[in-house]
Amino acid sequence: MAIGLVMNFRIQGILVFLVAVLSASGGDGEKTWATLESYCVQCHGEEGKVKGKLDLLELGEAGLRKDAKALEKMLEAVEFEEMPPEKAKELPAEERSQLAKGLKAWMDAAVMAEKKIAQPSIRRMNRFQYANAVKDLLELKVEVFPLPEKILKDISGYFQPDKGKMPEKMTVSCRPLGKSGLIEPRLAGVTPFPQDLRAEHGFDNRADHLSMSPMLMEAFLKLAKSVVDSPNFSSRTCGVWRELFVQSEGDKLDGQVQTRLRKFLTKAYRRPVDDRTLDLYTKKLATLQESGMSYTDAMKRLVAATLASPRFLYLYNIPEAAYERASRLSFLLWGSLPDDTLLEAAGNGILDTQEGVSGQVARMLKDPKLKRFCDSFPSQWLQLDRILSSVPDFEHFRDFYYAAPNYRTSMDMVLEPLLLFETVLVENRSLLDLIDPDFSYRSPRLQKWYGEEISGNKLGGPVTIPFQRVPVKDRRQGGVITSAAMLTMTSGPLESKPITRGAWVTTVIFNNPPEPPPANVPPLKMEPEGEPAKLTLKERFVAHRERLDCAGCHAKLDPLGFALENYDPVGRWRDTYENGLNVDARGILFRKHKFDGPVAFKDAMLAEKDRFVRAFAAHLLSFALCRDLEPSDSPALDKITEETISGEYKIQELLHAVTQCEPFLGN
Repeated sequence: MAIGLVMNFRIQGILVFLVAVLSASGGDGEKTWATLESYCVQCHGEEGKVKGKLDLLELGEAGLRKDAKALEKMLEAVEFEEMPPEKAKELPAEERSQLAKGLKAWMDAAVMAEKKIAQPSIRRMNRFQYANAVKDLLELKVEVFPLPEKILKDISGYFQPDKGKMPEKMTVSCRPLGKSGLIEPRLAGVTPFPQDLRAEHGFDNRADHLSMSPMLMEAFLKLAKSVVDSPNFSSRTCGVWRELFVQSEGDKLDGQVQTRLRKFLTKAYRRPVDDRTLDLYTKKLATLQESGMSYTDAMKRLVAATLASPRFLYLYNIPEAAYERASRLSFLLWGSLPDDTLLEAAGNGILDTQEGVSGQVARMLKDPKLKRFCDSFPSQWLQLDRILSSVPDFEHFRDFYYAAPNYRTSMDMVLEPLLLFETVLVENRSLLDLIDPDFSYRSPRLQKWYGEEISGNKLGGPVTIPFQRVPVKDRRQGGVITSAAMLTMTSGPLESKPITRGAWVTTVIFNNPPEPPPANVPPLKMEPEGEPAKLTLKERFVAHRERLDCAGCHAKLDPLGFALENYDPVGRWRDTYENGLNVDARGILFRKHKFDGPVAFKDAMLAEKDRFVRAFAAHLLSFALCRDLEPSDSPALDKITEETISGEYKIQELLHAVTQCEPFLGN
């Protein structure tokens, strides 16, 4: 047991508990309940009104103090200034602050009273992880099967995290949209199983999404066999061919075979293999050879069995805590198995200390396999899969489609935010650069799209695309929020969709996803009755905002979405609509930061930078834990946020904090 590491977190937990109990009891607790009675029970309990399925009068003060989930939702509504609603009795800023502190103290006390941390459920590897794990286990020099979910393809070999600096120029491609993007050296005849879908507001590594049906189990059996039976699975493509598949004279002795199998199975199962399992494998190899099968073919059968074994396919908590930590670290940062160094660190106690974990994370952040983290987390966090299916109207936006049969500018757009994220990570820059950087990576086509002057006529694509680092001199551009990718994928074929954009901002940037819209809300008409030429898009949304069941969400989403109305459906700047009316991009963020346009909107968001950092940390922690966050994760999330802020908002500080927190370590 890692006593030092566990005791450190236990002491921190006790301190949090004591502070929470002292804050939640006595006068402060009475003030909290009194504020709820004054401002909240009118809609949550009085006269039969139970909005948001929260009845404060039924729960009572004692019941509410014990309900961590209800307190978490209430705290979010108060902190995001969503409650009380705009037309209700106004809650003064000082009282709002005190109410938030009171609810937080109650929630912390409720969490500590439960004395448990949610653990990830048993789950299988997703398709991305399986391909990486097989490649690493067999040290393949080719891909196992094509993965279109790896959007950004490195053609020029630019990704070298050990240098701590991204190059000024690189050549890349877009796997799912580019011409021949999925053509690369791979095992012949190996067909992947279907792609695992991203969870709503989450990621594709969630345990509750990664089930195993009988049909999928059969597919894994066939897949494993097809790997070793591939025509080009040989010494030329397999790095462990000689040490695993070639028999030497000494291998006639069981001890020699067991030495080979022990190393292979330890890496495959991510922990030391037990003697019973090793004996079973050894005897099976001997039996196959006695039946007339060659050593190489017999070993292939054992390897195929390993690749379809639940001990290889499934990720789950195990008694050996250090080996569990090794797997959590490797699947977070590398999307694959721990390497020999990480397994050795688990075996010799290095991962039982904070310094040991930190040292391994620092090493892993410099490894080329970090590209897999960049291939998985940012595209899902930013929901960039949505732009792959974006199809602006051909007649209105003909230049969006630049080559037959259907090559689109979106293949350049989607790569810009991914290269930005990689730069922030590799160069350990501030997370705030994701919002308002002074640089970007753009192709000539993107530069022209944004209205910049370019030299020459070659724009790149659709096979390979040149990108280069450029300064962002106009703050209307740059960052993930005002990227052409986000603005295009949150638009319709003919019009921008401010509510969709607002939902993206509140979900991705502030980790505060809206409730689904009511089922009977009619779509916004393209040409409403009356005088459509005299209405702006904001004016046409008046009818939606007047519905009582829509007003709450519109108050939350409208300011965020209409702040970006200066961008048309394909992400280009506009001052007026097609009907000649001026764009109205004024609004207020969280009822306190006024803005007039996207630049002032960025300033408002930077004024709430700590809120963004906590939201980003929540996304990353959820990705690391492979589950939704629970109220019991709140103390860890608070600590991660504090350490990131004190570390000047650097992204690697955040990653270190995530890998040091108690829920991730699995204590």
